Amino acid sequence: MPLDIAVFTSAFSRARHKVETEPGTDVAAEQAKLRALVPDDASDHDRTWTKTLIDRLSDPPEPPREWSAMYHEAGQVHASAYPVNGTVEEQIAALEEARRKIWAIADRAAKDEAPHIRAMTRVLEHIENELRDPTFPLDNTQPPTS
Repeated sequence: MPLDIAVFTSAFSRARHKVETEPGTDVAAEQAKLRALVPDDASDHDRTWTKTLIDRLSDPPEPPREWSAMYHEAGQVHASAYPVNGTVEEQIAALEEARRKIWAIADRAAKDEAPHIRAMTRVLEHIENELRDPTFPLDNTQPPTS
């Protein structure tokens, strides 16, 4: 019987969450439950990657990332772009300005943090594109609800 990858990965995710969020969790017991999901006739490849994950379950989680002041500044610019009221043109202008400011902050940020800051502009770009060219309702077979 081959390894049921979906069952294993779901169980691993639950075990990882439990280990990280419930102090005192018996890690060895969680690892034993996961090992029981790997059939004896699993392929060498499946035994290798599942063993690696199971063994890593006992590793302490990485500490949360410490973001710089620039990252938080970009986050404030990002958040300020949302409550803009006004015409579509005014909303687009606010989104464009927020995206420009975020890119400028990213240009000054540390090399490892800049991509994370630039990523903040993606949702703003999607909103802007939707304002420029609305595509809703996505399913034209359903009447709009209002």
